[in-house]
Amino acid sequence: MESTKYGRTYHFPFSPGTSSDDRFNYGYWKDIQSFSELLYTEKLDGENNCLSRRGVFARSHAAPTTSPWTAQLREHWGRLKNDLGNLEFFGENLYAVHSIEYTQLEHYYYVFAVRVKDTWLSWEEVSFYAALFDLPLVPVLRSEKVADIQQLIQLEETVQNLASQPSVLGSMDPIQGTECTSEGLVCRNADAYPVSMFQHNVFKYVRKGHVQTDEHWTKSWKRTKLIWERRIS
Repeated sequence: MESTKYGRTYHFPFSPGTSSDDRFNYGYWKDIQSFSELLYTEKLDGENNCLSRRGVFARSHAAPTTSPWTAQLREHWGRLKNDLGNLEFFGENLYAVHSIEYTQLEHYYYVFAVRVKDTWLSWEEVSFYAALFDLPLVPVLRSEKVADIQQLIQLEETVQNLASQPSVLGSMDPIQGTECTSEGLVCRNADAYPVSMFQHNVFKYVRKGHVQTDEHWTKSWKRTKLIWERRIS
């Protein structure tokens, strides 16, 4: 089976950082009630890159990417490709600065999901395979049993509070040079689920006024410095 690109993540209806072509999941509360555990992870501001045995892909899976900001990742992939099998890693590539400059990076690629054929793996499995291939994970902000979330307003307040914090990886406005909040967060079913049910198992919240640079950052991009480079500069 040919690889397919990562699905569109629907927003929570109360997510303020949306554009005209974004989609919302208005039935998210009902969907979440079917989970046993809800995972809150930080939404990182990078490029969604997939590592599979076929290559390194950006949003499109029509052909492997050849962009200069994925050169290091493609080199790393070359050392992993023969062991990937049916595993497809999806992660944020933070090599190039987008709308947030991260100041505490030890790596450039952070895994947020793993797919095997028609299944998105559980977070426990994602963590296992990421560790096996020595790939870091996106920051986990919180996890809780769905049975402990008594009211919808409780969930909304938790999401909004977590999203109002600075990034775990250090977040700076690259234009102003001042600290800023994270891009937002992603909530997902901690268990495995079918690819066909993606929109009912993953939801995102994006901060208000988050600049959408996807079409523009590539024209004058710069590399993000790793934390050790900042210490000696």
